[in-house]
Amino acid sequence: MTPTLFTELGLSPELLKAIDKLGFEKASPIQAAAIPVLMTGKDIVGQSMTGSGKTAAFGVPAVEKVDPNQRAVQVLILCPTRELAVQVSEEIHKLAFFKRGISCLPIYGGQSYERQFYGLKQGAQIVIGTPGRVMDHMRRGTLRLSTVKMVILDEADVMLNMGFRDDIETILKDAPKERQTVFFSATMPKPIRDLIEKYAHEPQSVRIEQKAMTVPTVEQVYYEVDRRYKMELLTRLIDLYDMKLGIIFCNTKRMVDDLVEHLEAAGYQADRLHGDMTQNMRDRVMNKFRKSGLEFLVATDVAARGIDVDDVEVVFNYDLPYDAEDYVHRIGRTGRAGRSGKAISLVPYRELFQIRNIERFTNMRIQRGRVPTENEVAEARENVFTDKLRALLTSGEFTKHDRLVERLAEEGFASNDIASALIHLLQSGDAAKPAPKTEEYDRPQREERPSFRDERPGRYGDRGGYRDDRRPRFGDRREEHPRRFEDRPPRSEAGFADPKKSKTAPWKTAAAPVPRTPKVVIPPPGYKPAPAKPDMAAEPAAQAPSEVKTEAVKTYSDQEILASVKTPEPKPESKLFLKPKPAAAAAAKNKESRATPAGQTRLWMSLGQEQGVVPIDFVNSVAGETGLPGKVVGKVDVRERHSFVDVASEHANSIIAKLNRSEIKGQKVKVKVA
Repeated sequence: MTPTLFTELGLSPELLKAIDKLGFEKASPIQAAAIPVLMTGKDIVGQSMTGSGKTAAFGVPAVEKVDPNQRAVQVLILCPTRELAVQVSEEIHKLAFFKRGISCLPIYGGQSYERQFYGLKQGAQIVIGTPGRVMDHMRRGTLRLSTVKMVILDEADVMLNMGFRDDIETILKDAPKERQTVFFSATMPKPIRDLIEKYAHEPQSVRIEQKAMTVPTVEQVYYEVDRRYKMELLTRLIDLYDMKLGIIFCNTKRMVDDLVEHLEAAGYQADRLHGDMTQNMRDRVMNKFRKSGLEFLVATDVAARGIDVDDVEVVFNYDLPYDAEDYVHRIGRTGRAGRSGKAISLVPYRELFQIRNIERFTNMRIQRGRVPTENEVAEARENVFTDKLRALLTSGEFTKHDRLVERLAEEGFASNDIASALIHLLQSGDAAKPAPKTEEYDRPQREERPSFRDERPGRYGDRGGYRDDRRPRFGDRREEHPRRFEDRPPRSEAGFADPKKSKTAPWKTAAAPVPRTPKVVIPPPGYKPAPAKPDMAAEPAAQAPSEVKTEAVKTYSDQEILASVKTPEPKPESKLFLKPKPAAAAAAKNKESRATPAGQTRLWMSLGQEQGVVPIDFVNSVAGETGLPGKVVGKVDVRERHSFVDVASEHANSIIAKLNRSEIKGQKVKVKVA
């Protein structure tokens, strides 16, 4: 079956953008067959199993047919349970994310009436509810069906089994006769057929015919696991079976990207393959995978078409496919050229029925596996290592190190301890590291002889010998090193401290640092420097009474140094000169920017310029999340790390409730009253 892309179904750009955000590439069989028919306005009877993607099959046309300018119920979707109603509502909300002005509302038993009254009063165009609560709102007069264009019955057979037939007939009778009626059911018993004949107008049947296909001789197994622990189970199975080359299939591009990041973080060599990649990128990844440069290739069904690698050991169904035929194509990537293969599926509890559908389609039994424990995984790793070691010992193709073993044995180590230590190094990876250079085994250690430095006088103190650290200790820096400008001793003309001005002569203090001046010979005690002269640059350096001579060094005071590097202020006529703004004008501007118009409430949002948001992003998010028109948003003030958004006071609480923790440009936003 040739996959059908959503771009081939003639959908609006906003809806295609929402589908792309969800990560879907191709339409499932029921979607490809039902969406074009529903877009023409015909009644339809769809027979499809739960989980085959039928929510999007009727959700996409429902969103496309809604008029955002009409604030009234236009689409009514009936579901048998509140859990399914919430699930369908979430899916419709995601599909209508970029359709401004469209809002959907779930109504079901167990939820407060006030919230449902408020949503209906605001003009929700798409209502998803259970038959009992819908009937309750109809009796109260809070839900009117006079403007309904489409009525959808999801899981119609289940609703009839639950005793909702009278409620369903009452709802269908109250809806306009020119409406579009859609039935989706896994089975077609006589009560369903009676409803179709009575309330549908020339319905068109959409049923996915499954083709019989032969499944290759591949060992197939599935594991029941909660969605939250799929990643942990996947890594356990990889380590348990010591798999080195495999393909992992996901249903969406987003899941492919997330899974690759998790695998790489766990230390596995993995790469992705999906429709967003260019052909050059796909070829590069496939060449790397064929040459065993990758351990695992994570891919979607569309991108995986045409993969032909003979050495694939395992195929993981991280997400079960919508169509059983896709399952056959997936597991056919392993077990080629007479080699054995394994197909492992990770199945959440809600999707176990899909395993039964696949079994009926393939006429083969898929074994249920037991989730391995951590101890079993550790034991499997030991067994794999033991098998490799046993094979190496049997073949004898290894370099012997008898001399090293005998040397360790002579030192008193037992042979079992030596072997255990070597295995520990191999498993921890330390054996691959270069050994440190040492001479412990070549010659015995000799006694430490006193160093010639020990006989020299102390350099940093009055104690004999050098300190281990030739430099001053870290804790002594504050005492030994004077601060830059305050505690530095004054300099004389000769370039060293004046004994008359300093409390202690520098040559008598052992801990004093050497001044940062050119190298000079320190004069003996009692030397008095020559008096300063007006022109220091022109006079030669003072001569000491002894034969020692020093070169004249020109010095500058700290004030002169700072003045020399100080940047002059630009002149008024210079381009660098900025005219200062009056304080009063700046204060007035700030005061004006903080004012909130009457009838509006200022909201604080946690995204700003650093996150790359602009005012229109907040307007689109408010409209997309709440379904309110863009005019409810007033002034938007984007700051560096947050933003202030003025909204209509009557909608402030609704905007905070629906926008808080939502995403703007892929980043979660926090909202509160400023």
